[in-house]
Amino acid sequence: MIRRLIAACLILLTCALTAQAQERTIQEVLQEHRAEIEKSSRKTIGPAIDAIANSGLSAAQTVLETWQNKDMWQRKADGLFFYAAPGAGGTYTLFDFDSGAEVGAVDKGDLDQLKPNSGIRAMIGAALVQFQLNDPNPARRREALLAIQRDGEESHLAPLRASIEGETDPAIKALKETTERLLTIRFDPDEASRVAAIEGFRGALSLDARAALNPLVTTKIVYAEGLPDGANIKRALKPGKDILVSDAFALMVAAGAATPPPSVAERKAALEAHIVDGKVGGRPVADLNTQESRDSAYAALAEAGQVPAYDVNFSEETVVKGAPFAEVYDEPSKAVTDAAEATLGSINRAVGLNQFLDLSLDGLSLASIYFLAAIGLAITFGVMGVINMAHGEFIMMGAYTGYVVQQIVPDYTVSIILAIPLAFAVTFAAGVAMERLIIRWLYNRPLETLLATFGVSIALQQLAKNIFGTQARPLTSPGWLDGALTFNDVVSISYIRIAIFVLALIFLGVFLFIMKKTRLGLETRAVTQNPRMAASMGINPDKVNMLTFGLGSGIAGIAGVAIGLYAKVTSELGSDYIVQSFMTVVVGGVGNIWGTLLGAGLIGFLQKGIEWFNPSNTLAAQTYMIIFIIIFIQFRPKGIIALKGRAAGD
Repeated sequence: MIRRLIAACLILLTCALTAQAQERTIQEVLQEHRAEIEKSSRKTIGPAIDAIANSGLSAAQTVLETWQNKDMWQRKADGLFFYAAPGAGGTYTLFDFDSGAEVGAVDKGDLDQLKPNSGIRAMIGAALVQFQLNDPNPARRREALLAIQRDGEESHLAPLRASIEGETDPAIKALKETTERLLTIRFDPDEASRVAAIEGFRGALSLDARAALNPLVTTKIVYAEGLPDGANIKRALKPGKDILVSDAFALMVAAGAATPPPSVAERKAALEAHIVDGKVGGRPVADLNTQESRDSAYAALAEAGQVPAYDVNFSEETVVKGAPFAEVYDEPSKAVTDAAEATLGSINRAVGLNQFLDLSLDGLSLASIYFLAAIGLAITFGVMGVINMAHGEFIMMGAYTGYVVQQIVPDYTVSIILAIPLAFAVTFAAGVAMERLIIRWLYNRPLETLLATFGVSIALQQLAKNIFGTQARPLTSPGWLDGALTFNDVVSISYIRIAIFVLALIFLGVFLFIMKKTRLGLETRAVTQNPRMAASMGINPDKVNMLTFGLGSGIAGIAGVAIGLYAKVTSELGSDYIVQSFMTVVVGGVGNIWGTLLGAGLIGFLQKGIEWFNPSNTLAAQTYMIIFIIIFIQFRPKGIIALKGRAAGD
């Protein structure tokens, strides 16, 4: 019975205290700390800010934000605090913090504006963190977390930890946990907590994680004599092997363990200062005409105690030999540095793996670009055997066709959709015209074909300069191709490169369909294998050659639209890809589309790999690539996939 009575009393007391807390207003809290607020000193304002932040009142966040923004005013008549908005005639309208209701208008002279300095505003900002981390708006919570990561403070740690358990958004919760580990590493005094936070970043790729861990493993080189027993030593150093002798001697001098010998200039000045009756150290000045005699005179002065001693046999090597030197961590805790080194090792391994994946994606995207540029050449050169040096200019024509279409159709998506078939039509027509006017007269005459098409290449470049000028023209990609697909902080690939890769796959399928499933493909293969036999079967070799050359040229035009989205459109655009296109076809295997695909992959990956080893010199990378391909051709002259059958013998 007594226990029940006591329990009932406790319940009533709790209810009374709760009701009293609920009746409490933010104005009462402000008045309790009125003196500290009015004094506005960083040394004494802390309790007032904490009282407001921890009051549990809904108006606490509003008060702190208003105070931080210098919008809080105090009425002189009674010392109450309000939010004030400027009104008419030099008056200010006051608003109550608790209810938000308008209190009235007063003259500015009857008010004192609270103007916290930067230090107090920083303290208020730290107190606001607990409100921002629990804000109902997820965007504001994320913004607060990113702000803490940029400029975190020790005071942010406690409210951040308190907000993690109640977080409902999985992504924001993960961000809070990451931020908490970052702050723990920097500010938590508990060694075990710091080690646990460090180990939580094992294998992480975040730049913030590496930025937090790298300062923990910074070191300095010191003279280790008399080093404290608890010093966090990374390794002992041997002069002449791990550290320069001169640097080691300088460390000993700085520590007071060695005295540097007087220099030649200092010894000369000392001799001049001790000239007495034309003598120095008992020697006539006239006799001091060699360094040996001057050193002897200086030794006499040193023996008399008039100048610092000097040993002519002095050497820094002798002084530092056997002296202890060490590389010491700036971080005093060995457990922390061991954990940081191990975690950074795992991070570096993960970064290396992801860099390889990123390099592979770059190589794949470059290979798809080379394949697009070479697929038309695989028809004209690989199938027909025509050395077309103007192939790059067909790529350039396709890119300029896309640019012209965009000037007429401002919608980038629609213009690209229209540009692709139009570029094919323009370059198909140009290819047919070139075949009818020039190439048809030069079959089986490779040198004359090379020279003729090279002349056409120069003429087309000059024509493009006359029409469009020498300035680069933009071929703008649609908005949905902007940005990149990001997997983590290391691996990403732009959407344009993904689109080019997909386009390369589409054209691979289209080419295979044409060559394997259509009458044109069948006739092309027949004419390539044996033109006379094909003619006897009713096939017109001239017509087939014309359409095949036009097809290869048309595909080059479409490739130009794709490449123009990736590179600037100029009259030299084609010349940037003609060499790689020929290398792709030759390395892959002349006349084989799968060989062209493999050749593009080999060249793309090879170039990116060489550029990774020498990123500052892309010209050198291309040179090394050409040398490698020359060596490759020596051992496999027919390419990766050699052509079989009658055509191989030709």
